[in-house]
Amino acid sequence: MKLTFLGAAHEVTGSRFLLEACGKNIMIDYGMEQGADLYENTPLPITEGSLDAVLLTHAHIDHSGYLPLLYKNGFRGHVYATEPTTDLCKIMLLDSAHIQESDAEYKNRKNQRSGKPLVEPLYTQEHALGVHSQFMPCRYNDSVDIFDGITIRMVDVGHLLGSAAIEVTVREGDTEKILVFSGDIGNIRQPLLRDPIPMHRADYVIMESTYGDRTHGPTPDYIGNLTEIIQSTLDKGGNVVIPSFAVGRTQELLYFIRHIKQHGLVKGHDHFPVYVDSPLAVEATNVFKENTYECADEETLELLKQGINPIACPDLRLSITADDSKALNVDKEPKVIISSSGMCDAGRIRHHLKHNLWREECTVLFVGYQSNGTLGRSLVDGAKQVKLFGEPIEVNARIDVLAGKSGHADQNGLINWINSFSPKPQQVFVVHGEDGVTDTFAKLIADQYGHTAVAPYNGESWDLTNLRKLNEGNRQRIQKMQKEVAAADAQPVNSSPSHQEKPQGKQKKQENVSQTYAQLLVAMDKLQDVVERMKNRSRKDQGKLTNYIYNMIRRFGKK
Repeated sequence: MKLTFLGAAHEVTGSRFLLEACGKNIMIDYGMEQGADLYENTPLPITEGSLDAVLLTHAHIDHSGYLPLLYKNGFRGHVYATEPTTDLCKIMLLDSAHIQESDAEYKNRKNQRSGKPLVEPLYTQEHALGVHSQFMPCRYNDSVDIFDGITIRMVDVGHLLGSAAIEVTVREGDTEKILVFSGDIGNIRQPLLRDPIPMHRADYVIMESTYGDRTHGPTPDYIGNLTEIIQSTLDKGGNVVIPSFAVGRTQELLYFIRHIKQHGLVKGHDHFPVYVDSPLAVEATNVFKENTYECADEETLELLKQGINPIACPDLRLSITADDSKALNVDKEPKVIISSSGMCDAGRIRHHLKHNLWREECTVLFVGYQSNGTLGRSLVDGAKQVKLFGEPIEVNARIDVLAGKSGHADQNGLINWINSFSPKPQQVFVVHGEDGVTDTFAKLIADQYGHTAVAPYNGESWDLTNLRKLNEGNRQRIQKMQKEVAAADAQPVNSSPSHQEKPQGKQKKQENVSQTYAQLLVAMDKLQDVVERMKNRSRKDQGKLTNYIYNMIRRFGKK
């Protein structure tokens, strides 16, 4: 019985764990990395076709995003997930595949102009549909025998519609072990969803630690704070631009705004428009409507009994097409715009930031965790100027955060969750947190609460029959050698390129190439884009850039 950590080890995203038991190979999550990439990931030690099953904790892309790649490379086993997760994954994986295809198309247009080889997308919509056909929906709390000697049970963990902690019971000969994979543990008192349901028995727990070093503080007055932000911004004639994850956070915002409108809390703007500018968010909202009863908290169930749609409000408008989205930045009426992605690393939100960040009457409101290396994190940290699509943009808008609004449990919530196990697990493996946070939280629950806890590194493997470490993980930090141009565009001016990982997947370090030279190659690509955009600029501007380039050539072109 062996467990190997292949992702989200001393990093926040990219959840991937391989369990080998009863002669079967089982992957728990297979997600993409987002934000900073600190450690080189150990490759899957077996072929994809050798995987027998995947257990999926929830639909977020950092837990599910590489599933179509598994299918592309030969995986044909079942993917076990809750029914809402199965529904959400269909739209989210198709959306991710569309991004892969679009990014490959963009790169190939550039490569054709420069004579470089064409690239293929990481995976396609066909692969997304293929892996989705392998999903096996499970109901909460049902015990499911997936193989001889292996039984799973999914328990609502309150992070996202359909999210689950997965209990895996393994029986090998006379040995029986219970493993619990927490997935993402939800915050308490979230709108729409139940609080995490405690679990009580496990030999080994693999748990997240995103907020393992801090608390959210007292539960904020979300509706009051959001009302103040909307009121003050609309009074100034500005827009409230909310970068939001299409699945989960967008629906929570609609829940709050429904309450604000129902009770007339914003004065003088009775019919202020609210735009959901994300086709994925629109589809996800429909999935929420269809699955609300299975995951809803008592307050939401009471609204449903009264015939009230908890995530619908007057003056709600949906932007589906690209033209719909562009029109929002032409329309001068003050409005609320909810758009993805939540960390501003991709999607339509970047266009809205370009048109609103420089306007001091506008507000950009963040409502979720911002990973290191993302544009969202730079704005929250106080960047005065950023680059979007190669253009420097002054940050004059109000930058605000809806305090405490997180789908993740804070330190107290994590402690309460792990302390619900009695007797204490033999070992707690702390994952899914920033580099220092995993160690901090493991030490905290060991020193103060008596747990045996470690924070494994990528590639680390353990024999769970005898509880001994088989392989050390990779503790050597890496730095990304190259960036996608689209990711490099979304960085603060005068900062070094971030470790942002684009959806195409991880690019490996190149031998004998320094980091500085790799950054120079990125700058060359960006300069080519600038030159192409100069075609329709004035002759004066074209002449200035020409002289500037020749000056650089004269300065650096000597052998």
